[in-house]
Amino acid sequence: MSEDKIYIKNKKAYFEYHILDKYIAGIKLLGTEIKSIREGKANINDAFCTFINEQLYVRNLHIAEYSFGSFYNHEAKRDRVLLLNKKELKKLLTRGEEKGLTIVPLALFISERGFAKLEIGLAQGKKTFDKRETLKERDVKVEMDRAMKR
Repeated sequence: MSEDKIYIKNKKAYFEYHILDKYIAGIKLLGTEIKSIREGKANINDAFCTFINEQLYVRNLHIAEYSFGSFYNHEAKRDRVLLLNKKELKKLLTRGEEKGLTIVPLALFISERGFAKLEIGLAQGKKTFDKRETLKERDVKVEMDRAMKR
């Protein structure tokens, strides 16, 4: 199966949060949703994760409607269930309730077996000075790369 690698990254999450733990979760999708993801028509920048009735959901994950879909097409921004082990869910539930911690989606990709996976992270919000420090580090890295090319 020769298909391009689909890897949709949430750059905003790495800028806004310190990532403490990472998990790979499956997503419960409809047929037209996986087809749209394989076309690369998804956006996870505004998405966030929340627990509803002890199940982990991802909200505001935008998957564009499938262009060849009929009346069976899906809603672009619906809540989707994330599939994790019970042990991982319990750990995320207890750690997510701590003050200042949240669960954010980091990347959406297609696994080797063809399933859509969402990389989620347990994160702590950065302060303004941390964000400035991140920008400084990025600028220094760019300058070093430019100097190495010369």
